[in-house]
Amino acid sequence: MRYISFLFVFLFIISCKNSNSSDPRKPIESSKTKIDNTEVETTSDLEAISTKDFREFKILDSKNLSKSEIWAEINPKMDDFTAADYNKLKSLILEQNIPTLQQHIADDKFNYEELTKFYLYRIRKFDRENSLSLNSVIAINPQVIEQAEALDFNKLNSSHPIYGMPVLLKDNINASGMATTVGAVALKNNMTEDAFIVKQLKSKGALILGKANLSEWAYFFCGECPSGYSAIGGQTLNPYGRRIIDTGGSSSGSGVAASANFAVATIGSETAGSILSPASQNSVVGLKPTVGLVSRSGIVPISSTLDTAGPITRTVMDNAIVLDAIFGEDETDGKSFMMMWESGFYTKDLKNTSLQGKRFGAPKRLIEDTLFIKALDVLRSEGAEIVEIEEEKLGLPNFIRLLNLDMKKDLPAYMENYANKAIKLRTVSDVMAFNLEDSLLTMPYGQSLFKGIADDKGDAVYLERIKDTLKTNGLQYFNKPLEANNLDGFLSINNYHAGFAAVAEYPALTVPMGYTEKGVPKGLTFIAKRLQEKQLLEWAYVYEQASKARVAPKNYN
Repeated sequence: MRYISFLFVFLFIISCKNSNSSDPRKPIESSKTKIDNTEVETTSDLEAISTKDFREFKILDSKNLSKSEIWAEINPKMDDFTAADYNKLKSLILEQNIPTLQQHIADDKFNYEELTKFYLYRIRKFDRENSLSLNSVIAINPQVIEQAEALDFNKLNSSHPIYGMPVLLKDNINASGMATTVGAVALKNNMTEDAFIVKQLKSKGALILGKANLSEWAYFFCGECPSGYSAIGGQTLNPYGRRIIDTGGSSSGSGVAASANFAVATIGSETAGSILSPASQNSVVGLKPTVGLVSRSGIVPISSTLDTAGPITRTVMDNAIVLDAIFGEDETDGKSFMMMWESGFYTKDLKNTSLQGKRFGAPKRLIEDTLFIKALDVLRSEGAEIVEIEEEKLGLPNFIRLLNLDMKKDLPAYMENYANKAIKLRTVSDVMAFNLEDSLLTMPYGQSLFKGIADDKGDAVYLERIKDTLKTNGLQYFNKPLEANNLDGFLSINNYHAGFAAVAEYPALTVPMGYTEKGVPKGLTFIAKRLQEKQLLEWAYVYEQASKARVAPKNYN
């Protein structure tokens, strides 16, 4: 019974849908692994895939946050920006990449303040309490207009392409002037200082536009809840099919907001699929970096072993620009390391790259997907060689327990070091007790995953053994076929292989691949070895330019 429960919960977290034995997402086979002299049966290919069958939601609009609350401070500052101003700028801003926007500003077609107000107007128009609402934005930076004005005044001092670009942060990332709630009522008043990556963005002139909704506690809380739901933010909806197509989790608001043109770019975070899933589900570009390339300090954690932040954008070029703005060594993050490259590394020569002679491994069982087949043909047309491979028959034993045991120690560390000092909650058990005081407002879908964390009795020695086994399996899963076939990279769909990429701590990037007959977006995902983000961006850029697969959601133009 224990292993059945383990499997159910893990599949729910990474939302792996195994309803059909011919489904290419289905695990290859079962295997048995010994950890701490205990034989554990586990599936061998637990792919992270955040798609679910449609079902009615218990909650749609938040019961803890209203549109008027979000806009109370900023509305008076928007009085001089009219519908006519918005319509005049639409063709210049919608679906445009950062270099194009910067060129328009250089040509005096608009300024950073007007760009900021355009996105604010757009969020207010579409995001909440209307027939097209997406519930993707959870907070607006009350000082963003003044900050944009200051950047206009000092724009001759700009030195990075992110300068003046409005960015939305997933609401597990600390940013001054706004609460960091992780979607939970317990942290509704968690006013903090900036996280390290926010300082990185601001140091290069980026504008923090606001916060994006997310699956509460980064989808490691309620188990039975749909992806994209949080008690603070309500139910995030997919712009390609509201209440029909899943948003992906847990960076749901970040994926939706990027796709719907609510900001130039967004930041998400991933433990196992939480950037790749919403990016692919919303037809945008999502990069999960090598663990340690981007700081996690000041980000509400699940797992200090696996967590990472990363960019979600509409184009590969923008993704490279954002990554270039946020990477850097953080001495307070135990996984962080010193980078030897200068700013501009990820964007340099991106437009001049080629796939000629590159060799990519494509799992044989995925070559039944018509969009994947089409994507492989595009790669071949650009000079790449595609090698059909059999996947390694390995499992991810005790993955859920790794998350349990990490979060049990990592959450108190965040609360002690980075949360608002007025909040006295420290542990998962503290939050559970808080939620029980008004369960309808705080946990309408329950809190079963938090209960699993509180009940897990594993110790530090056991945790280290789990981590060692998982990392070994993850590295072998990719390295064996990559080395045996002299491959440059591994190809996947959406976040099907996010679990293995997570435990290997390898980077992965998904780029729009097209849409099913029912209009569901899918992404082509590239996975490579440690610190090969530049190569991922190059490969994805060539594919993106050749395929032109992304189509903006039609009701939001």
